[in-house]
Amino acid sequence: MELNALLAQPVALPSLPRAVALLMSELAHPEPSLRRMNQLFGADPALAGRLLEMANSPTFQLPRQIAGIPEALALLATPQLRALVTSAPLGTTSRSVPGVNMQQFWRYSLNTAKIARSLAGIVHHSQIAAYTAGLLHAVGELVIHLGDPEKAQSVNTLVAPFDPRRGKIEQRIFGYCYGHVSAGLARRWQLPEVVVDALHHQAAPFENNAYEPLAGVVHLASWRARAREAELDERELAVTFPGEVGLALGLDIDMVLQQDPIDWTAKPEAADYVV
Repeated sequence: MELNALLAQPVALPSLPRAVALLMSELAHPEPSLRRMNQLFGADPALAGRLLEMANSPTFQLPRQIAGIPEALALLATPQLRALVTSAPLGTTSRSVPGVNMQQFWRYSLNTAKIARSLAGIVHHSQIAAYTAGLLHAVGELVIHLGDPEKAQSVNTLVAPFDPRRGKIEQRIFGYCYGHVSAGLARRWQLPEVVVDALHHQAAPFENNAYEPLAGVVHLASWRARAREAELDERELAVTFPGEVGLALGLDIDMVLQQDPIDWTAKPEAADYVV
């Protein structure tokens, strides 16, 4: 299936059930906590995507200007937020997206977002946009699995969905990778170009005359999060570190690893995620 045909298919991205439940509880209060809602929306790529899509819609006359969850929450009224959350499709660990462990997907996406935010601070780029790009960078993987399950499964037999080599294998087989699909979704949602470009170029942020620093940040953050999922040891981390991307941003492997804002020794469940 070609990229445009895949993007033309309607798909319902599943949301983290606990995030939905806690948001509904929070939104039942007379004055919901913006901080708490920011945490909960920021733990779920599907909810965040729908929130940002609404904030960038013609309703608010700010298309392609709202890059982050805090800005979006400031625009939407409580009834609008309640309607958005109530209509969110709920996910399960294994059956929502055949071939993808959703608990792993939610954990991996949140880890990538946190690391991207941290790295963006070092290289003086927008931490809000970096967090959004990190959180949404792999939603294209869900779309591929939902829209073309047979082809996705054929790739799964070669490399797992969160294998560090996944993007390159998809590019070789499909002619595009999950990052291009994620960018296509972000463009449809009318997200700012800085986020769309970061998603589109995340696999190769400094190739073919492209220079997308935020894409480089997402590239390094996703490498770190995928390495964690693969349980790479120190030698494997050193061998797989994308040094050319780090060099362009002025970041070496030690700087990237030192910025981990996560306790990698913990084994958090999806229900425990916080931003």
